[in-house]
Amino acid sequence: DVQLQASGGGLVQTGGSLRLSCVASGFTFDDYAIGWFRQAPGKERELIACFGHSVEDTYYSDSDSVKARFTVSGDSAKYTVYLRMNSLKLEDTAVYYCAAKKSPQAPTYAYWGQGTLVTVSS
Repeated sequence: DVQLQASGGGLVQTGGSLRLSCVASGFTFDDYAIGWFRQAPGKERELIACFGHSVEDTYYSDSDSVKARFTVSGDSAKYTVYLRMNSLKLEDTAVYYCAAKKSPQAPTYAYWGQGTLVTVSS
């Protein structure tokens, strides 16, 4: 079975950092792009970044705030994609999800993880 296990969330103060992990199983890791999303209370889910296993195939959302503070990376040996979040703000509070799709250009994500909650406090 395909599984995506997101972890690493928690309570952090503004200005702090967290690294989220997404461990994949049940498929060939390098054959799929892994995306990170978040959904804040009362808001729609939004894409943060997509890790495509190469610099050319990795991209971020259009948000300047995200691009300046968040970094996505991967470890093929561990079937894991990371999301490093620095200088966290109150508005980063959300449930963070990882998802997998067949290619970086594919329009939809086929598999989703269960999410990990990030709470940023002042």
